Amino acid sequence: MAAPQSEQQTATFLNGVLSQRGPSALPYAEDIKWHIRQQLLALISSYPSLEPKTASFTHNDGRTVNLLQVDGTVPMPYQGVTYNIPVIIWLIDSYPRFAPCVYVNPTRDMIIKRPHPYVDPSGIVSIPYLQNWVFPSSNLLDLARHLSDYFGRDPPLYSSQRRPNPPPNPNPNPSHHLSPSLSNSSYSSSGSYARPVIPPTRTYPPSPYGSGASFSRVQTDDPTEVYKRNAINKLVEMVHGDMAGLRKTRDAEMDGLFNAQVALRQRSEQLGKGWKEMLDEKEGLEQQLQMVLMNSDVLEGWLRENEGKTKDGGVDVDDAFQCVDALSKQMLECTASDLAIEDVVYSLDKAVQDGAIPFDQYLRTVRLLSREQFFHRATAAKVRAVQMQSQVANMAARLSHYVAS
Repeated sequence: MAAPQSEQQTATFLNGVLSQRGPSALPYAEDIKWHIRQQLLALISSYPSLEPKTASFTHNDGRTVNLLQVDGTVPMPYQGVTYNIPVIIWLIDSYPRFAPCVYVNPTRDMIIKRPHPYVDPSGIVSIPYLQNWVFPSSNLLDLARHLSDYFGRDPPLYSSQRRPNPPPNPNPNPSHHLSPSLSNSSYSSSGSYARPVIPPTRTYPPSPYGSGASFSRVQTDDPTEVYKRNAINKLVEMVHGDMAGLRKTRDAEMDGLFNAQVALRQRSEQLGKGWKEMLDEKEGLEQQLQMVLMNSDVLEGWLRENEGKTKDGGVDVDDAFQCVDALSKQMLECTASDLAIEDVVYSLDKAVQDGAIPFDQYLRTVRLLSREQFFHRATAAKVRAVQMQSQVANMAARLSHYVAS
């Protein structure tokens, strides 16, 4: 089912103004324009009496910018009757992260109620929904609904007109002919009364087919003129149909381009993030490579110095490697003692199986060795814990150095 012509025109208008570039571009962020477009389309779809426009807005500091505004009327149910309240909704520069500016726009025969809890004398609207605006959950459609609800509780506008003398009413119940009053006093001292704004009477264009008299006149027109007129009307209908089809196709293409733009922007952000992670990983690998090269140089130098000693047998295995600190030396001694005791216990097991030593002597010796092995293992566990704490502290120091640089 095709969308109404007004919605098509609204979508085309929004696509045009939001896609402008250069000095005439609207001051909204590029990643927000699609969000603004969708909110306006949803608002106009539910409230056809509102219409989006562009106009100049002057800030308090004197700056003038070209902004989007929504102009029209919001329905206000009051005492069983629906009235129309004219409003203007300005989408400021920081919209939708901040709430829009809403004004009531009274006509010449309307006045603003004073005092009013939600509308000041200048027409600025301040309802709780605007004060508690939260992006991205807040939107224009919910704003219009809240405006209708709050205005229905306390109408902000009145129509001040002199009431004519009513004709005699045969109905004994006159309440059906009185307008709903918004205050206890319906009449002023000057004889006029105040009531909510009554929707203006809608005027319709004359029928293209004319009245019955003109219809009889058309039957007597020249057949050639009638044929031309019908051909022109048919051609106009065809052109309108083609334009509607082209507009629908262009809108679909524009929607696809907007979606592609959003997807490309997301992919660009992902690529930038991945590129940064790869650079960080490359820097870390280069640092590790430098460390490996330095250690390789140290090992190659040691091999060159001790290459001749290994052939002559002048190198003591215990002196081939030196511990870097006291903790490492203590860990080496504890580990060596633990492994040596393990070998002795294994040898004792073999000896008692072969009957080389008495069983009671085997038990005494194993008990003494086990006690000594327990102390070596406990010492090694404490040294390992201290070394782990030292490594964590060194890693934290290097990390803070990289962050500072």
